[in-house]
Amino acid sequence: MKAPASTYRLQIRSSFTLFDAAATVPYLKSLGVDWVYLSPILTAERGSDHGYDVTDPSSVDPERGGPEGLLSLSRAAREHGMGVLVDIVPNHVGVASPAQNPWWWSLLQEGRGSPYAEAFDVDWDFGAGRIRIPVLGSDDDLDVLAVADGELHYYGHRFPLAAGSYADGDSPRAVHDRQHYELVSWRRADSELNYRRFFAVNTLAGIRVEDPWVFGQAHAEVKRWFDDGLVDGLRVDHPDGLADPAGYLRWLKDLSGGAYVLVEKILEPGEELPAEFACEGTTGYDALADLDRLLVDPAGEAALDALDAQLRSGEPADYTAMILGTKRAVADGMLRSEILRLARLVPASASLSEDVAADALAQVIAAFPVYRTYLPTGEDVLREACAAAARQRPDLAEVLDVLLPLLLKPETELGRRFQQTSGMVMAKGVEDTAFYRYTRLGTLTEVGADPSHFSLAPDEFHRRMAERQASLPLSMTTLTTHDTKRSEDTRARISVIAELPDEWAATLDTLRGLAPVPDGPFENMLWQAVIGAWPASRERLHAYAEKAAREAANSTTWTDPDEKFEARVKAAVDAVFDDARVTTAIEDFVARTDAFAASNSLSLKLLQLTMPGVPDVYQGTEFRDRSLADPDNRRAVDFKRRETALAALDAGTSPADFRDEAAKLLLTSRALRLRRDRPELFEGYRPVLASHAAADHLVAFDRGADSSRTGGAPGALTLATRLPVGLERAGGWRDTAVELSTAMRDELTGRTHGPGPVPVAGILQQYPVALLAPVIGDNA
Repeated sequence: MKAPASTYRLQIRSSFTLFDAAATVPYLKSLGVDWVYLSPILTAERGSDHGYDVTDPSSVDPERGGPEGLLSLSRAAREHGMGVLVDIVPNHVGVASPAQNPWWWSLLQEGRGSPYAEAFDVDWDFGAGRIRIPVLGSDDDLDVLAVADGELHYYGHRFPLAAGSYADGDSPRAVHDRQHYELVSWRRADSELNYRRFFAVNTLAGIRVEDPWVFGQAHAEVKRWFDDGLVDGLRVDHPDGLADPAGYLRWLKDLSGGAYVLVEKILEPGEELPAEFACEGTTGYDALADLDRLLVDPAGEAALDALDAQLRSGEPADYTAMILGTKRAVADGMLRSEILRLARLVPASASLSEDVAADALAQVIAAFPVYRTYLPTGEDVLREACAAAARQRPDLAEVLDVLLPLLLKPETELGRRFQQTSGMVMAKGVEDTAFYRYTRLGTLTEVGADPSHFSLAPDEFHRRMAERQASLPLSMTTLTTHDTKRSEDTRARISVIAELPDEWAATLDTLRGLAPVPDGPFENMLWQAVIGAWPASRERLHAYAEKAAREAANSTTWTDPDEKFEARVKAAVDAVFDDARVTTAIEDFVARTDAFAASNSLSLKLLQLTMPGVPDVYQGTEFRDRSLADPDNRRAVDFKRRETALAALDAGTSPADFRDEAAKLLLTSRALRLRRDRPELFEGYRPVLASHAAADHLVAFDRGADSSRTGGAPGALTLATRLPVGLERAGGWRDTAVELSTAMRDELTGRTHGPGPVPVAGILQQYPVALLAPVIGDNA
């Protein structure tokens, strides 16, 4: 199997097509990238900026460059000795515009008689033989339907007509009543839908890739990529939504000829990737969580908890209780349709009413500590979740005793579907709700993380890295993705707050006084985001503030916005630009933390690029990128500017200040090149411990092949600064030193150090990080 030394994620869309990606390949090669990593490229909803709403899996999207564009990109990669990794979406398809999706159009037109009826996950009996489509503003809008051009129209929406269902003179409403679908109010989606969705997105319909013919048709184009040698690996989106993820991955391995495969799988703390998964690892959120916490000061936890308590007028938030509540609210709210479908699958022999079964099922799912089980893997998790649900709701204990043996049977539809549903509730209740409510430190509320885990000690970090090297050496590592709620550099600045909690409390108090919003925890999150992303445009901050407030769903929501509250939020953002006092408070704190944030940024990047695993660089983040949640993190990237800056670095123009964003480009290029060109330096893992005064502020490791044995051959040696505020307060590195067994050259500065004990202050004189490689031959 061919595997990458590193990847670089490109967001492919109409404004940056596969042809544009092909033109970028020479720069990526120079940067040191080994494989190009593409966002979804199958034909998607027209105008889609992300590509996860695939409407035709049989073709490469013409808007994204079509098959010619993929051929161009693949050829460019091959000419530069690079591989190609592509993101695919097996769980669902886009159905926002039925006419764009031949499978969905056929389903709506022919109902159960459609050749694609079994491809979709529809509970026909619940809909009296019709599939419910939640597009109407209200059920009264049936009166505004129209028949035109042999279709049923609702404003800009078009739907097919079943054969023989329309005659001249028929009213549109009567025609509608003869269709295999029923148009209903969007407000009925929460509890009355009868098709499986992606989470609560009505315009993304789940497909049943567990059926061989569905898998075959949905992956025919993907198979062609491998048959024609266009692609080398795949990233699988949301495998937890599939009925049988392990079986799917086995099929995918066979289809691709045993290619490199990664899964977008969220691993909760302590959870391991199922051994039966035929893949090389995850997309790296587990690595991201470890790295963030390594650079968060544990000493700041108590003060930030106290601030959180003050903002909540009482006790600090109880995260465990919070997510139990948010998950239950999601199960009872936007995902009620899915819970009710599970309840309908409970056999009559169980003697449970639908409402009682739904209540118990929702409580079990709310108590789930992970996204899902993969029975029989995870049976213990399911048993414990049922036990926890019984402790939380003793009135349901007997019901849960009845349900547990039914849920433990993956061969039944109830057992399969329950596993598909628990992850939906986790994602919506935790990532998309609780993460916007648990606001003591924004760094911690990132995808794939548990924000109640405040920090990570270096010794535990080293233990996890050694384990990663031993068990998942080809799993991806990442710092920023299209799904992260804050980019790596935004988080790097926010992390400084943990070292300056009192100063942050004072700044927040000033901002709240000048531009108040009537929701203290939300204010904490909002102002941290402004600080982290600064400088940012008014438009970007308005978009983030609205999304964050509605996702939190405390003071306003997506479905029922509170206009007065949102006006206050908008006014607070406007004050950043219109009130000099607010601007000054923001800029003063940014200036106070700028050097520390830059140090964190470089440390994060070097640790991620050199730790065990396959490092991914998200587009543009070789420069400092202070993005917020999507779509902010999918903004266009100026590759020409980066190419010009890289050429200057290669010509010898070294950044004079580590706060210069060219310093991050220097670090990224040198680390990627070393991983690609000298892979033998990255085959093991051994912690390197500093001695004397400031040893706790250094994170260092040796990646040599024999590094697990004392005295083994040295490999690449990473040195990174941790907790820079504390380091400054302690008077700097002073007599702190590391022992080098041989002469080593810093890839960032060109200086040679060792052998013997070497002062850290000398190695990190110019930058807060160093990447040392053993000197070879005449250079020794």
